[in-house]
Amino acid sequence: MIDFTLLTLFIPTFFLVSLTPGMCMTLAMTLGMSIGVKKTMWMMWGEILGVALVAIAAVVGVSAVLLKFPAIFSILKLLGACYLLFIGINMWRSKGKLAINMQHNSTTISKRKLFSQGFITAIANPKGWAFMVSLLPPLINPDYSLTSQLGILVLIIMLSEFICMMLYATGGKTIGKVLTQTDNVKLLNKISGTLMMAVALWLALG
Repeated sequence: MIDFTLLTLFIPTFFLVSLTPGMCMTLAMTLGMSIGVKKTMWMMWGEILGVALVAIAAVVGVSAVLLKFPAIFSILKLLGACYLLFIGINMWRSKGKLAINMQHNSTTISKRKLFSQGFITAIANPKGWAFMVSLLPPLINPDYSLTSQLGILVLIIMLSEFICMMLYATGGKTIGKVLTQTDNVKLLNKISGTLMMAVALWLALG
């Protein structure tokens, strides 16, 4: 089904890559601070789906199309960056649905928006594409079924991403609790907004 020698190298390598700070992990921490882990999971589902599609595309050759027509990728990145920048500015100003208000009421951002936010960030992540394109194709053994190999690799990728985002979101929630307990809600919004704007700039310039 799959070369287990290569698989034993791939699992720790990809987990460490997922664990390093990046756009998706920063987004998970930011949302964990502002809306909590439970709601952030909707963003995680979108991000996991996006990462899975990137992995599949890297293997079947869609990445070659994007390399040939980079304008498509650039447009997608800029649209995602503008959306995240808009959200970050509103959070910094303690406005918008992701910002925490002075009464500590829960935010009302829709599950669909959270899902799409995670999906767009994953699809437009340059680091994700670079890693998938460089690592995944060499792992495919022509002597085995492509479907079974790709299925196993994508499941490992999705699980690693989910575990790492949960760690970041939980850490963000802990920071958020400390700040809200000391009535530093505006400071929490500014930190969350700044991180969100950093993700947007990373997306636009990466």
